[in-house]
Formats: sequence, C-alpha cells, structure tokens
Amino acid sequence: MLFLQIPDTPVALPDSVPTIREELQTLSTLPFDEFIQKVVTAFVTFAINLAIAVFVFYVGRFVINKLYNFVSNIMSKRKVDQSLATFVLSMVRIVLYFILIVTVIGILGIETSSFIAIFASAGVAIGMALSGTLQNFAGGVLILLLKPYKIGEFIEVSGYSGTVKEIQIFHTILTTGDNKTIIIPNGGLSTGSVNNWSRQEYRRIDWSIGISYGDDIDSVRQGIIDICLRQPDVVKEEDRRPTVFVEELAESSVNLKVRAWAPTSKFWDVYFAVNEQIYKELPRYGANFPFPQLDVHIEK
Repeated sequence: MLFLQIPDTPVALPDSVPTIREELQTLSTLPFDEFIQKVVTAFVTFAINLAIAVFVFYVGRFVINKLYNFVSNIMSKRKVDQSLATFVLSMVRIVLYFILIVTVIGILGIETSSFIAIFASAGVAIGMALSGTLQNFAGGVLILLLKPYKIGEFIEVSGYSGTVKEIQIFHTILTTGDNKTIIIPNGGLSTGSVNNWSRQEYRRIDWSIGISYGDDIDSVRQGIIDICLRQPDVVKEEDRRPTVFVEELAESSVNLKVRAWAPTSKFWDVYFAVNEQIYKELPRYGANFPFPQLDVHIEK
C-alpha cells in the first residue's frame, strides 16, 4: 500500500507549475463520478492530441522529404556547386525537423516557449562541451565559402591523400587510391595546410636517372627527350618542353634530373610510361644503369 504525505511546510514550486497543488485539492473534493469523468475526459483529450501529433509528425516528415527533393532538384538544375549543395541540404533538413518537433510538442500540450528556452540553455551548455564540434561546423562553413578544395579534387592533408567525395557539415570524406574512406574533421582542414593537386591544369613530373661514369651525357640527354616527346600527353610547348640536366655526381653514378609537364589528370600515366620506356630504350643511346657493388678480397 502506498501512502502520500503532503508536508505542512509549503514547498516553493516553479512558476510553470503553480496550479498543481490547487488542482489536486480540487480533485480530492469532487464526487467519485465527477472525478472519473474528468479522468476519462483528460485521457480522451490526451489520446486525441497524441493521435493528432503522430499524424502531424508523419505528414510533416513527408512534406520535409518533398521539400528536400524540391530544393535538391533546383540546385541540380542551376548547377550549384556540389559541396555547397550538400551543406545547404543538410541545414534545410535539420531546420525543418526542428520546426516539426516543436510543432508536435505544442500539439501534445507542452508549452513550446518553455521548451525553446530550455533548448537554448541546453544548447549553450552543449556548445561549451562540444566546442571542437562547433569548430568543425565553422570550418565547414569556411571551406564552402573560401573553396580551398571542391568535390572531385585530389588533395593531400593531415598525412592523407585522396579524392574529395563529400563535404559535410562537420567532416570531409576522402577516398584514397586503394579505395579507403578517410573522414577528416573540418576544423583542422579550415586552419591547416591543404595540398590541392587538382587545382592547376598542368603538373611537372620529375625523374632521377642514374648513368655510369664515362657515358655520353649528350647522347643520353637526347634519348630521354625523345622518349618524353613520343608520349602523347607530354606538353610540347617551348616554355614547358622536357629538360634534362646533371643533378649530382654521386659515388657510383651520374644522376640526371628529368623534368616534363603533363595534364594533371594524366600525371601518373605519363610518369609510369616514361619510366618503362627509359628502362627499355635508354641503353640504345649508350647509357648504362649502375648499381652498388661490393668487392670482397679473401686473404689466406
């Protein structure tokens, strides 16, 4: 059996519940029939409000999806930058769902102004606790405004390199060359150094080739230039023609530095193709590829 004891000393109640004690005292003085009627009426009212709230929630979610698709189609037709479109669509969804939740709570009879005030206070506390997350949010906004990189570009940052697949509110998602997914917080990306390999139309490719002492450098140089010029993707304009020069006189080789230009999208294709052709064809131009040797002398 449960006993409820009401203390004689009055308890200070919040302003939001000044009538709870009065309602309890009023109900205690009602006849049993009226008490049951009030309980049933309150239950029915709550059930109706709950049903309306559930209906409004599902209808609201349907409307939110329609609006989301509508905004997405408009941005797609107007060719809005994909990274900006992803960010805006995420914000639209969050704001609309917040409005829907507040509306549903109001239908259930909860004072929305008090709820918003509580939400704002909780937001301040959560914001202080999640300062790093807010930094990532601010970083996402800066990335979308300043555009240091865009979706589809190849970047190198924080020790990772890959193609940008998504720019979300808090994170940027990269896909590496071996198909790994890397998720990097936007806060560090907005304040750190980002190497954007895709921003320029052309990139310079460097090779280091070692030949033996005594080889004809002029003949080898001409052979390397011919190999580079035969590649269709190597830039052949006068100011970006392939060049070869002596980089170092090493212990066992003369190291040549080779430089050529190619479209950014063809960088690795040209790099590997020229590597292979130099190995196959350069000996015909009198080049010898040295390698470290160790002479061992055995004395009896």
